[in-house]
Amino acid sequence: MNKKNLINSILDNIKTIIGALIIALIIRSLIFQPFYIPSSSMEPTLLIGDRIFVSKYTYGYSKHSFPFSPSIFNERIFYKRPDQGDLVVFKTPADNRTDYIKRLIGLPGDEIQFIEGDIFINDKKIIRKKINTKNFVRCGKFSFQVDAYEEILPNGKRHIAVYNESGTLKNTKKFKVPENHFFLLGDNRDCSKDSRFLGNVSFVNLVGKARIIFFSNDTVKGSLFKFWNLKNSFRLDRTFKSIK
Repeated sequence: MNKKNLINSILDNIKTIIGALIIALIIRSLIFQPFYIPSSSMEPTLLIGDRIFVSKYTYGYSKHSFPFSPSIFNERIFYKRPDQGDLVVFKTPADNRTDYIKRLIGLPGDEIQFIEGDIFINDKKIIRKKINTKNFVRCGKFSFQVDAYEEILPNGKRHIAVYNESGTLKNTKKFKVPENHFFLLGDNRDCSKDSRFLGNVSFVNLVGKARIIFFSNDTVKGSLFKFWNLKNSFRLDRTFKSIK
């Protein structure tokens, strides 16, 4: 291969790589983005080690739809308001940079309050039914026993939430959700840094809606890089599992 052909070959490879990166960037920014679940705040719905796909188009687009949140615009385009019960990935109000995932409970104008362990939305108690099974969930390095409930939101959506049996957060102040903001909670109610502590989340901070678990491995039983132990840590039953 002469020098000219070598240079042309290198340039063609560079063009191919750049084209592939652009396509990947478009898919990641506008269609789907993968995320890793590092904490137990959404147990039992999402477990540490779950890897999920999040749809970026569901709520429209803001600057947070793109890598590094460039200041392209300060609102949302093609905006569609989320529904109660959606599992939403968002940038935290504290730094507008860190990605969190929680369940949307309160819409703009709603008032949310915990009273003796029950959730009230606009002074109406959320219907919930205790599930007669004993559950253990993680919280940091610890594991504790919880009561599991099926909760029914005002729009009819159902989900499972768990509460520490000792009732660590049974009563709160009343939270008012401003216009274009949302109130989000973790399903692991007593081990979640959510709107009770972070505040309401602006619609600009929404990143997307969690759709599917495409891979999951139990990090306690083994690291993904310890491939010889993957059969013990790989959660086959969670592969390509729809998220509710």
